[in-house]
Amino acid sequence: MATAKQRQSIVAALLALAAERPWDRIGLADVAERAEVPLAVLRGAYEGRGAILAEFVAGIDAAVLSGSDPQMAGEPARDRLLDAVMRRLDALGPHKAGIRGLVRSARTDPGLALALARIGLVSQPWTLASAGIEASSPMGRLRAAGLGLVMARILPIWLDDEDPGLARTLAAVDRALTRGAATLDRVEKVGCRIGRVAARACARRRPSEPPAATSPVADAGAV
Repeated sequence: MATAKQRQSIVAALLALAAERPWDRIGLADVAERAEVPLAVLRGAYEGRGAILAEFVAGIDAAVLSGSDPQMAGEPARDRLLDAVMRRLDALGPHKAGIRGLVRSARTDPGLALALARIGLVSQPWTLASAGIEASSPMGRLRAAGLGLVMARILPIWLDDEDPGLARTLAAVDRALTRGAATLDRVEKVGCRIGRVAARACARRRPSEPPAATSPVADAGAV
């Protein structure tokens, strides 16, 4: 059983190695050696490198959630989300070298890219939750997917932003959220129109007609 200190060392070791070499050249034995833990302890704590990355991201999620500012509660949703995204980037700051290595490796390693995408699907709803934005409904899941695209778009800018105030990154986040909000608004309007069309179709249905429970339009209206 790995101690909390050993788990921290394992996560740090993987990120340090990611900064130094491609993902496909990082073995579990390398991680154990860098973390100075027995390989058996590493195996008892994690199924593989992806699980170590997932724990790292979960720690970032916790930092974002614990750093929520109660004074932001009355601000518009977009401003709350911008604050949450910047808190996430601040939490990632000390690990920038390792993240840069992961991004570089993911460009040529589909397996790593898929693993990071899966982790993001779990992580983005927590960022939305920290901003007080619903992320469980179908529309909420769409918001989470959109936030994932936003993060993918701004990450390269953040990696190259050496300004302590992250001025370029902040501007990029602001632009990305503005575009994302406009897109989501259009999607919501389309969904409402589909719902209204479905409602009118149901109202016009003859009494002898059975309910169209499996109709795609009816299902879309229910969403």
